Amino acid sequence: MIVDSAVYRSGARIDVSCAHGDYRRLREAAAEEGGFVWVGLLEPDAGELAEVAKAFDLHPLAVDDALSAHQRPKVETYDASLFLVLKTLWYIDDADAVETGEIHLFVGSDFIVSVRHGQGSELASARRALESQQSVLTHGPSAVVYGVCDRVVDEYERVLDELQTDVDEVEASVFSTARTDDAVRIYTLKREIAEVRRAVTPLREAMRRLAAGEMVGIEPAAAPFLRDVHDHLQRAGESVDALDSLLSTAFDAHLARISIQQNDDMRKISAGVALVAVPTLLAGIYGMNFQHMPELSWTYGYPLSLLLMAAISLGLWVVFKRSGWL
Repeated sequence: MIVDSAVYRSGARIDVSCAHGDYRRLREAAAEEGGFVWVGLLEPDAGELAEVAKAFDLHPLAVDDALSAHQRPKVETYDASLFLVLKTLWYIDDADAVETGEIHLFVGSDFIVSVRHGQGSELASARRALESQQSVLTHGPSAVVYGVCDRVVDEYERVLDELQTDVDEVEASVFSTARTDDAVRIYTLKREIAEVRRAVTPLREAMRRLAAGEMVGIEPAAAPFLRDVHDHLQRAGESVDALDSLLSTAFDAHLARISIQQNDDMRKISAGVALVAVPTLLAGIYGMNFQHMPELSWTYGYPLSLLLMAAISLGLWVVFKRSGWL
């Protein structure tokens, strides 16, 4: 479906009298005024995208990518146009889950077509923000590329902030005095961080090329803005690596704590066995049915045996307690 379509001239949106979906008329109006057209689509079907492709002469390979989605972040050139793929991210805190979507940008000298898949990173607010910055929007389609990329990368940083909070919680749990089972949550967070990495890492090279002015269709005046986005993206990439490293360290610490706890348990079990073994030994010796054994006929033999059992057990308990086995 068409979310919005408009013609811009000198950084301002202008009204064009035409039917809904009349892309050729929009493009003609943009050419007359020396401006550009921005068409926004949300999960279009093959027919809708074919109409747009015909009106703006989009390359069929890029159209196929935009229709099927599930593409990795990349930037490609087709004749005099540019095709950019961005992965969008948003975070679901209750499930520790990172959800993904995609934005595809077709960039020409007098048009930009955005195709969005998924619920994250809506572009209506990005359009309004650009329309409020007339000096930025005067750079044409390059300004829209900047605005969309900036919005997507800002969302990366918000997702990473949420993941940082979860990683801090895991670290606190791993190093707490309570017995916790953090392995499942650590594994879940590492999977989500891997999802973020698949969005961030491939885009770094694409954004570097855009910021360096190596791609057609990008105005040199837009380079400083794209360099700023590239800088934020680099920072996001470093955060991904740091969080993944912290989780790996936390998992190693979790396994080490489990090993230590098991050793503590074995010491306590061994101490408990020793406390029971000594009285059992004494009772076992004097429970044997031999006629000639010392003190069998002694009047105080029974209470002395009980007292000896209690004294030895108490002595062992004191020794184990001082050594930390109990």
